Amino acid sequence: MGAGGRQRIPRPEGHRPGRRAPWHDLAPSRRRLTLAQVRARLADLPVGGPGRVVPEGPEVQPDSRDAAVLIPLFEEGGEARVVLTKRPDWMPSHRGEVAFPGGKHEPGVDADLRDTALREAREEIGLEPASVELVARLDSLATVASRFVITPYVGFLGSRPSLVPDPREVVSAFDVSLSDLMADGVHREERWDTWIADLDVHFFELPDETVWGATARILAGFLARLVRDPD
Repeated sequence: MGAGGRQRIPRPEGHRPGRRAPWHDLAPSRRRLTLAQVRARLADLPVGGPGRVVPEGPEVQPDSRDAAVLIPLFEEGGEARVVLTKRPDWMPSHRGEVAFPGGKHEPGVDADLRDTALREAREEIGLEPASVELVARLDSLATVASRFVITPYVGFLGSRPSLVPDPREVVSAFDVSLSDLMADGVHREERWDTWIADLDVHFFELPDETVWGATARILAGFLARLVRDPD
């Protein structure tokens, strides 16, 4: 199977090329990041508390529900790597999509959205909360199609994790280096006219998988922040 895999993308007829990625003109050496460099470039971000919400469309939907995801990072071979999961094809929504571990906030269970992200990571891939150092909260993303306000948390792991995916929610878990995500030809932005005019849609075409949708939007914003400032 080639780059991108067999995922079905509901691409409208009016799609067109978008902007180049912020890392497009960077030398490969600038795209290789250690965890220490990631930490330094996120140092001005908070870890908890309410954050800025960036709507996918013109405004946040009044019936949107809170959700949280974890962006788990570990270092290997001098490079930061991120853990991703693949959802089963039989799920009621986002079937077969690549995603961060995460899910909706449970007020009676989770003290806050940080607890949501950590709980979901434990339930989905067996990642124990005690093994995660939360280092930053990114801007929340309000989605239109699924009506969620998703808050991403960046978490560091001390070493490569031993993951145990729950087959009810995850068919596989894998990791990829940040430099591979920023490699030439992997990222692409398209402009779509669907429920929102001129919506920017991001794609990361990996061997056998495509990351797109809300996960790709969060990932693209995260990587853009990491390459924004020099060492």
